[in-house]
Amino acid sequence: MRVFAYNRILLLIIAAGLIASLVIAGQRHAVEVHNSQVDMAMDYDSLRNLAEREGLDFGEVLQQFKSAGITSLAIYDTTFEKLTRAGKVIAVYGSDIIANYHSGALNSILWRQAVDLGAIDPAYTYIIGRDLDSYEEAKGDLIRRLGEDRVKSFSIGDAEVLEVKAQFGAFMSMPIGISTAELETAKDAGFLILARPFNFQKCTVEDVRAVFDRIEGYPISEIVFDGPEILGASDCIDVTATEFKKRGLILGVIEHTSQLQFYPQTGMPELAQKIGYNKVARLYAVPKDEQPRLQIGTLVNRWSTTDRERNIRINLFRTFEKPAPDMTLLETNLKYISETRDKLKTYGYTFGRADTFENYYPNKILRLLVIIGALAAAILYLSLISRRVNANPNSQLIILAVLSVVAAVPILMGAGGKVRLVAALMSANLFPALAVIWQLDRLRFNRPANLSTAQLILAGVLALLVTSALSMIGAAYLSGALSDVEFFLEFQIFRGIKLTFILPLILVGFAFLQRFNVIDEVRLNVPATQQIKEMLNATVTVKVLLGIFAVIGAFVVLIARSGHTAGMPVSGAEIQIRSMLEQFFYARPRSKEIFIGHPAFVLAIAAFLQRFPKSICLGLTILATVGQSSMVETFAHMRTPILMSFLRGVDGVLPGAAIGAVLVLLINFVWRKEFN
Repeated sequence: MRVFAYNRILLLIIAAGLIASLVIAGQRHAVEVHNSQVDMAMDYDSLRNLAEREGLDFGEVLQQFKSAGITSLAIYDTTFEKLTRAGKVIAVYGSDIIANYHSGALNSILWRQAVDLGAIDPAYTYIIGRDLDSYEEAKGDLIRRLGEDRVKSFSIGDAEVLEVKAQFGAFMSMPIGISTAELETAKDAGFLILARPFNFQKCTVEDVRAVFDRIEGYPISEIVFDGPEILGASDCIDVTATEFKKRGLILGVIEHTSQLQFYPQTGMPELAQKIGYNKVARLYAVPKDEQPRLQIGTLVNRWSTTDRERNIRINLFRTFEKPAPDMTLLETNLKYISETRDKLKTYGYTFGRADTFENYYPNKILRLLVIIGALAAAILYLSLISRRVNANPNSQLIILAVLSVVAAVPILMGAGGKVRLVAALMSANLFPALAVIWQLDRLRFNRPANLSTAQLILAGVLALLVTSALSMIGAAYLSGALSDVEFFLEFQIFRGIKLTFILPLILVGFAFLQRFNVIDEVRLNVPATQQIKEMLNATVTVKVLLGIFAVIGAFVVLIARSGHTAGMPVSGAEIQIRSMLEQFFYARPRSKEIFIGHPAFVLAIAAFLQRFPKSICLGLTILATVGQSSMVETFAHMRTPILMSFLRGVDGVLPGAAIGAVLVLLINFVWRKEFN
């Protein structure tokens, strides 16, 4: 029987890398636990609309939402539509003035004279002030937005009128600038202010400074730019960065609806880098078309999961547009906010300006030890599938030394981003495979017969616990290779998610065939390549062919459902199961672990010990590897705190083992009943 030796020096190097990974993990955890303050924000306009709909005083509504937990009001650039509705100005289309003139509805003699003199252009818009402060501010903002050549002032009697060369509909919704009146209202009500300015066309240095001068002296919690560009894109980003740093402001970046990275805003990555990632916080808002379909309780749980699992520190709430049963619209929204706040409190969150990460980058030597350990794991795997490599331990070390030098140069120079990603990819795929392979080697030389059902279950559970612990070494390595503030905030991401669901299965499958003959168990030491060739040349029945298609279909579903975005929808039944698991566990175990991988692992051990056909053992081993690789792959989502990723993996092991134990009991019961 072919024996594969484990190179002890490689194992020692892997152990050194593990220690370095655990040191980085401890540092990462310390960084994450100090990032626990959430900004509970709501749109200023949404609350004003709510007050108007309910016939309530706006100031009283603001105080009720402040008491419910809202800490910041999001204030956007105002528009002439909003100013007109608020009675601050009057905006009229030139064609409407002329139409009223001809219909007799234009009573003002002065305005009729203006029409007679041809001073009114039907294609232009005309602005009349009612509130002097608001009018003067809007006039200045309008000139800054459109330029003096498109904004002309003239008098009709004692009143100043602005003639704007702009089509009425587009003009009324055009953002012109943040309203000082709204800033004052929010400040006087005791709120922080989430400023959401819109960029200028052909933005200038003066435009950027004007925006920051407007918000000077107000309690700004964060700035989250509105629209497809940041303020100053693309020629004045340096000025924007300078203004941020001068005031110590926090940049909010909006999570993409796919939950992968961010809503694309031109200039945002550059600005984040210039001001420092320690001044960046992630924002989430429930999609507008999705919220009406969800109940308050569902949304409360979503916010809890979002803040805990995705490092969201700015919660931008939308108001419900329809009241819940037996509640007013105001009561519905107050209940939504207060229950979310209370739920987050139970997890230790505080509320105010969004917390941010420190500029964390691990020590280069620690990182290098992790990289070298991952390389050692790759060489160890090669030695466990190749007799030639396994028989030359010195050659293994020479190869490792050469690769380590190549990797060390960029890492020690402060670069090495691609080297780190390769090391992370190797860690995610190799360590689960090595853990399972080690278990296979144990089973080759330790196969007692005539074990009781209890002994089979105990052997399976213990093997699962040990193998899972070994797989978690890969999780530590993966985290150690990638951990830094850019990955926490998802400015950098791990791009090997799909591969980590397939490659470990291939690695384990090939190693299995190097150890066992699946086609003909009488022959020993048949190379894996020879077995694969015989399988491809084998004649199969339609029944077997349908089974192969079923397996392929299952793997297609597995891959389509993996990663940051779901390639196919989740069924209602699975959503209910997930909700139930979330109630029982600190971090919900992944379905592929608790319901597939871990039960299959217990079954695989029982199948080996009871000398089932190796084809069955191979299938169960492949399924068992799914659970092990999934545990490690969880850590590839670097935005999720490391403690939560660890507990998610741990929480799935014992329930999965319990399901496997029940399956062993049932199979043994049916087996004995059939053959006794």
